Amino acid sequence: MKTYFITGISTDVGKTVASAIITEALQADYWKPVQAGDLDNCDTKKVEKLVSNSRSKFHPNSFALNTPMSPHAAAEIDKVFVEVSKINRPKTKNNLVVEGAGGLLVPINDAETILDLIRPTDKVIVLSRHYLGSINHTLLTLKLLKEKRFNVSVIFSGNEHPTTESIIKKMTGVTVIGRISEEPYFDENVIKEYAEAFRENLEKL
Repeated sequence: MKTYFITGISTDVGKTVASAIITEALQADYWKPVQAGDLDNCDTKKVEKLVSNSRSKFHPNSFALNTPMSPHAAAEIDKVFVEVSKINRPKTKNNLVVEGAGGLLVPINDAETILDLIRPTDKVIVLSRHYLGSINHTLLTLKLLKEKRFNVSVIFSGNEHPTTESIIKKMTGVTVIGRISEEPYFDENVIKEYAEAFRENLEKL
């Protein structure tokens, strides 16, 4: 069984929708280790609403923090201490999709970041969305992951921007799984369509 770790070049780049697509495509389990804020409509609940297969299971967060901030700051407000040693992956015989929080170097405490949650055998999928500065953010993210010798690939999200995407591909040689367009809405049927389109590339990782 494989673990797919979903990260982004920043926040609000489409990780949760991508996680739903990948979960549906592989009929995998889903888990978000640390949720900060929006607990009534958290990412786990959003993914669960978008996934329609009967095999996937949705595992509880290791930490569910009340404030929509970086985990280290949200944890301080909640008077808890988040650390990697307290974050145990759920036991499953199924493929597992793990959704990070923000980008790789988002701190979870004074010494550890989201990057420390990724294991050497994980298939790391980076969500890249075009905005001013996104090329730099994408290249930095991919460079760090490659230096750590992770298996890394990219999904582009949002409106297509050919010059941005082509330079990222040329400079990194990274595998591109596909693109998630700026859809009017995402529901179970839209997620299914993307799942079918992405499945073959995901299975090759």
